[in-house]
Amino acid sequence: MTEISDLIKSLQDSKLNAKCRHCGTSSSLSKYTMFDGTKDFSDDIQKIVDQYETSLQEKHDTLDKQILRTDTGAEQKAIDVGFGNTMEKIIHLHKDFGIPLDDCRFLAEPLDVIVFNGSSKNKVDHITFMEIKTGAARLNAHQKMIRDAVNDHNVVVEKL
Repeated sequence: MTEISDLIKSLQDSKLNAKCRHCGTSSSLSKYTMFDGTKDFSDDIQKIVDQYETSLQEKHDTLDKQILRTDTGAEQKAIDVGFGNTMEKIIHLHKDFGIPLDDCRFLAEPLDVIVFNGSSKNKVDHITFMEIKTGAARLNAHQKMIRDAVNDHNVVVEKL
């Protein structure tokens, strides 16, 4: 026998226990399969190694797919957000916007534009709080609070 084989036999014949780092259970070393990693694996050990390698490869493949989806999704999201940020700043200047420029006041945050409908004709009949979105973009939490305040008629005009 080799020195490593002697050590393995000595450990298995001892009354020593090992504690599992995952579950915390202690068991006699004689219950564990120990082997010399410098030699060819027995069929039982090779089967376990193959199972671990297969599992590791599956996890690696899954991670690769997630990274690809994340990279592709993040890139498209960045393009969409950049486009949306640009459009919200200039859309009210477009000739086909349909609302007179003199009626519009660009804010950017938390809403994009306030439209004083009729201001250009010296007769404001209503005020529109406008948030410009592109694609599948939605109102953020702050914008929803503003929408809800307007819908609940919680709007005040103050003179300082």
